[in-house]
Amino acid sequence: MNHTARIALVGDRSDAVRSHARIPGLLDALRVRDGLDLDAYWIPTEEAGQDLTGFDAIWVLPGSPYRSEDGVLAAIRTARESGVPFLGTCGGFQHALLEFARNVCGLERAGHVENDPATADEDAVIVPLACSLVGHEGTIKVSPGSRAARLLGADRTQARYHCNYGPNPQHLDVLREHGLVFTGTDESGEVRIAELPTHPFFLATLFQPELDGDGTRVHPLITALATAAADHAGTR
Repeated sequence: MNHTARIALVGDRSDAVRSHARIPGLLDALRVRDGLDLDAYWIPTEEAGQDLTGFDAIWVLPGSPYRSEDGVLAAIRTARESGVPFLGTCGGFQHALLEFARNVCGLERAGHVENDPATADEDAVIVPLACSLVGHEGTIKVSPGSRAARLLGADRTQARYHCNYGPNPQHLDVLREHGLVFTGTDESGEVRIAELPTHPFFLATLFQPELDGDGTRVHPLITALATAAADHAGTR
């Protein structure tokens, strides 16, 4: 029996953001190719602080700086604490690390330099990349046995980016100590995938899997989110 899965698409929707324009086609492909009954709702970041526990998945999309950092962090916290399947891509990855730093690691002053350029160096969890990744494509090495590796079916994958910010290496160890696992790196060893093994489905990528291919075939990580959402709907 198919259950309609309600997916919250958290982001400030804009036709200028390529990944946003891809979403409707990806959802249609999931319905047609995978038989997944999906009901997606765009949630502006100013409204993302509302109770989202009624959704079967939360996807925090690219498009930062968001109009409401607080709203995005609240949505991620809801997913993390309530066991709602979660995917964060690009800005969603960045803010997943920021939320975890503040609310799990106790780094109350943890900041994102794009959101607040005055963030002190010792508090900056998300910082400018040494080299911009806007329009960049590269190889990701995936940790064997990780959720990402199982979903991709490989230990390497190609990735497309559109970002200027990433994790500060100085804070990675404290995130690891509190349970966040980094399971994908680029060829220079920079972190590009994070997941929370204790969660039913919590995955974040600095790259944008929604930009993969021509949009007619859905990236395995997005298909996995939709499948997790359908499973979650079946428990309601």
